[in-house]
Amino acid sequence: MGAITIQQMADRVAGLMEDRLRIRGNGLADKLGRGGGRLPRKVRAAAGRLAEAAHMSQNPKLLLQVDEGEVAEAYDICVRYLAPLGAAARRKGLLMGMAAQITFGFLVLAAGVLLVLKWRGLV
Repeated sequence: MGAITIQQMADRVAGLMEDRLRIRGNGLADKLGRGGGRLPRKVRAAAGRLAEAAHMSQNPKLLLQVDEGEVAEAYDICVRYLAPLGAAARRKGLLMGMAAQITFGFLVLAAGVLLVLKWRGLV
């Protein structure tokens, strides 16, 4: 595994973080600093190992110290969690969320109307 491959892995995870979590920044390390708290502990640790490996891969002597198996495992953990949902699943989730908000609004409105009617003695 070469330096280019490790950097491509880090860039892919950084792109997924931007798409899925809307975290802006330059590179994986910056995005982890800005919004890494939104990731589960295991995924955050794996992304940190991947960012460190990407940084080490910039130096040819340090590249020899990078454990390729650990980098591949960290990449798999990150991609498995951050893999974006399909367009249909995103639309379904958006519609379900909107329906839940509208239903909750109607329930609050109905409770408010009943409360006002009870105070006025009409119910």
